[in-house]
Amino acid sequence: MRTITAGLGSAALLTAMAFGAAQADVPMSGKFTATQACPAYQSFRKSTNPGEVKIEQSKTYELLAKNKPDASHYRIVIQGAQPAERWVGISCGRVDGAERGEREEDNSAAPNRNATVRGGAQGIRATHVLAMGWEPAFCAEHSGKSECRVLTSTSFAGTHLSLHGLWPQPRGTQYCNVEPDLRQADHDHDWNDLPEPDMRADTLKRLSAVMPGVQSNLQRHEWIVHGTCFGGNADGYFARAAGLAEALDASKVAKLFADNAGRNLSAEAIRAAFDDAFGSGAGARVTVSCNGRGESRMITELVIGLAGDVTGSARLGDLIHAAQAVPPGCPGGVVERAPF
Repeated sequence: MRTITAGLGSAALLTAMAFGAAQADVPMSGKFTATQACPAYQSFRKSTNPGEVKIEQSKTYELLAKNKPDASHYRIVIQGAQPAERWVGISCGRVDGAERGEREEDNSAAPNRNATVRGGAQGIRATHVLAMGWEPAFCAEHSGKSECRVLTSTSFAGTHLSLHGLWPQPRGTQYCNVEPDLRQADHDHDWNDLPEPDMRADTLKRLSAVMPGVQSNLQRHEWIVHGTCFGGNADGYFARAAGLAEALDASKVAKLFADNAGRNLSAEAIRAAFDDAFGSGAGARVTVSCNGRGESRMITELVIGLAGDVTGSARLGDLIHAAQAVPPGCPGGVVERAPF
């Protein structure tokens, strides 16, 4: 990992001028946490990327701006890159604790807790999101991971969506009552040094089936960052997350991915599969994340808004319908095939 510190000040001004869109940018402050590895462009319009820089999954970056009110890209600072200020797609991560120069409609609207009509466009703002990844796409860029070395075209993770996490909202709801040394270990990606969450053997078995990242101690990271804000103990948190993942993997959505391995799949088709599996309007609560551009763009993850009795026993379909509609995200991409 490069640790060279790039100077700002007048250099930052010159960089902004080079972007050619300084006046159109909407200033922001806060942090951008990458949820996947993505290219970091000097100019996303021209696809210029000096040094072929990529953001690193789970790493946090300083947030500077978005390209327009209805943003497609965020401008962040990548220490060591030349230039340090880069553009990344909004589907490549999440914004934590941002203070926006212009309030975004979907984040500033007051929740309408009475508008929960099944299949309708309204609902309450998501209280949680369920992030489900496509493991062959993850492993295409992380082939050295333990879970990736054993991935095959017939393994469960090669034919089903994989649990990334169940994340309490709003963004920034993280590290609840977590000691500073554990936070730092997590920020440093020292997941092997994090404590093992206290789970029953049967819960760990279920979780390991739907979350292949357990082989790299992803569960330790997820508990420290998100599970501590869920309420209750680790066993309850992971049992609930595993149950929601199992429900999705038993649906036509997972079958759609398995049937289209090696082919292009559109966000429209994915959302339609959610409608088919969980009722009309469910797909409007799903954001598709991708990595890459053009013919090389891969679908990496589905982020599903949830509301209602998330910490209890409500069915996945009911939780999806209780949440507000969200943007579709990436228009679609290749469903990477295993072995990648």
